[in-house]
Amino acid sequence: MDTVTDTMRERFASVTSRLLDEDPRLAVVLAEIGRDGFTDAARRHPDRVVNVGIREQLLIGVGGGLALTGLRPVLHTFASFLVERPFEQVKLDFGHQGVGGVLVSAGGSYDWPSGGFTHMAPGDVGLLDTLDGWTVHVPGHPDEAETLLRRAAAAGDDKVYVRLSAQVNEAPRPVDGARFLTLREGRGGVVVAVGPMLDNVLAATEGMDVTVLYATTVRPFDAATLRAAVGAGGAAEVAIVEPYLAGTSTRFLNEALEDRPHRVLGLGVGRQELRRYGGIDEHLAGHGLDPHGLRERIAGFLGR
Repeated sequence: MDTVTDTMRERFASVTSRLLDEDPRLAVVLAEIGRDGFTDAARRHPDRVVNVGIREQLLIGVGGGLALTGLRPVLHTFASFLVERPFEQVKLDFGHQGVGGVLVSAGGSYDWPSGGFTHMAPGDVGLLDTLDGWTVHVPGHPDEAETLLRRAAAAGDDKVYVRLSAQVNEAPRPVDGARFLTLREGRGGVVVAVGPMLDNVLAATEGMDVTVLYATTVRPFDAATLRAAVGAGGAAEVAIVEPYLAGTSTRFLNEALEDRPHRVLGLGVGRQELRRYGGIDEHLAGHGLDPHGLRERIAGFLGR
């Protein structure tokens, strides 16, 4: 079994620093957060590592401007400051201007509970869903994050969001930035585990006759693999477990199965704010995303 020796954010800094040496088109834009990880890279490439300070709207504006000059910008801060606070700039400076870049977030839904709700963004992927053309990667392990970051950095002029997490699965999977992976096969329904939710889903469904799909790229949504897993039988039953707002991807599941009877259960972070700091495990339990909570809800949905 592989051992995790670094975090996704640490892997992001080391990998992107190496990519700056290899690709003269790449640039990194920071808003104070994460700057220590790029100290050496900034010395080597002072014109392509830019720290704008605690000015998140400017972070996006500078990234969009660099993209207009032909560079491939990589922008990083907490998800609440990268997607939510400067959303108008994301919409206009990338989408409306028709340029691409890579947004790499940290913090996610509950990664730093003591930071309070200002540092949580369970609605980030749902917010990006209101815009056109964004690829969304949700790795569950630092090795997967490296694969997806390298793919995103080399992705021409596409708009890519990479959602890093402090919660990780024990082992990496061979992700390709496109397809879902089939990890278990069963006849009693399909459960889609997104990114760092995988280990809890595997534990929750142990002994259940279900197919488990692993998704680290959720936009575009891999309808083909889902349909193959569901098969050509009667009514389909699909549960999806996501590390952000519950129900974020149910529209895409419904569209994938619109020509056949089906039921969908969307599990994820609830909309009610959990106001006690606690830790990641306590937030998972509070949202019913620990193995016990998931097993109860998935088994109830499937009638087990």
